[in-house]
Amino acid sequence: MAEQGQQVPEHEAIAALVRETAKNRQGDVLALLKLLRLLESLHQEVRDTYFQEALPENRQALYGLLKDMEAEGGWPYIHRMKLRSLLEKMAEEPFDLEPFE
Repeated sequence: MAEQGQQVPEHEAIAALVRETAKNRQGDVLALLKLLRLLESLHQEVRDTYFQEALPENRQALYGLLKDMEAEGGWPYIHRMKLRSLLEKMAEEPFDLEPFE
């Protein structure tokens, strides 16, 4: 088990693979969207299956977990881009409105 604040080697490999995959799909909005959906799905799967099973069963252990979470950055969350942000980005850049063929 890794010490507090350190990445597990498998996590580093996963992060590198995700970054490389995103880099290889740079400019392909649909492929990047698919990658984001996969990451969100994996997040839910790990949370709902493995994380919930591993939650502490007593107050003392729960307190320890909460202290660790506070020290290490809180609850993991996947932030979703708001529609407003997307529209603002579109307004900043010229947008080609050619009809579809």
